[in-house]
Amino acid sequence: MPWLHLIIAGLLEVAWAIGLKQTDGWTRLWPSLITVALMIASFFFLSLALRTLPLGTAYAVWTGIGAIGTALIGIFIFHEPRTTARLICILLIVSGVIGLKLASSPHT
Repeated sequence: MPWLHLIIAGLLEVAWAIGLKQTDGWTRLWPSLITVALMIASFFFLSLALRTLPLGTAYAVWTGIGAIGTALIGIFIFHEPRTTARLICILLIVSGVIGLKLASSPHT
């Protein structure tokens, strides 16, 4: 269950990062309120995961999911550059997240 909480927290991080762009510097009310709610939900699920998972692992995986998801959304939705270097770096983050999961203790 802690890994599920962590995945949810990471996906919510992607959502609030997208929402942050939509706030237009916190000048738009509804996108701002939705973004704050997504932030709170993301931190809540991260805190649930931290009950069991090591802090360093959980935080790195949370930020990794957020970075990977946000970078991919940037490429596919916001038409940001899709360079080989960017894609290789995303793959390196993916490998790090998988490595941290595999290296975690078996009871988590």
